[in-house]
Amino acid sequence: MSYAKLTEFTTEQQQLARAAKALAHPARIAIIQLLASKKTCISGDIAAELPLSRTTVSQHLQELKALDLIRGEIDGLTVCYCLNTELLNQVYQQFTAFFVEATATACDPNSACSGC
Repeated sequence: MSYAKLTEFTTEQQQLARAAKALAHPARIAIIQLLASKKTCISGDIAAELPLSRTTVSQHLQELKALDLIRGEIDGLTVCYCLNTELLNQVYQQFTAFFVEATATACDPNSACSGC
């Protein structure tokens, strides 16, 4: 989708789509779950816990970091990653509001409208 087309959507819709895209890979979900369980983690430890190479884990970390869902600090030769819980809570609220609205207006499965 071109940049010009994106401007036709609200800021909230664009933010939700970016978050959905960042979370659309099981490795990224696993990384977030791992960081949530450990509170902080060094990138090498993340690769040791997932069935992926360090390079692949690093690429997924960069995707999450680009959206600020995770943060990393350089500590010598390693990078210590942690969750941006403030932003994750904001994403949670956006998804919750989205699904509440979507399910509140969903058509009745017993109605006569086609496709429902």
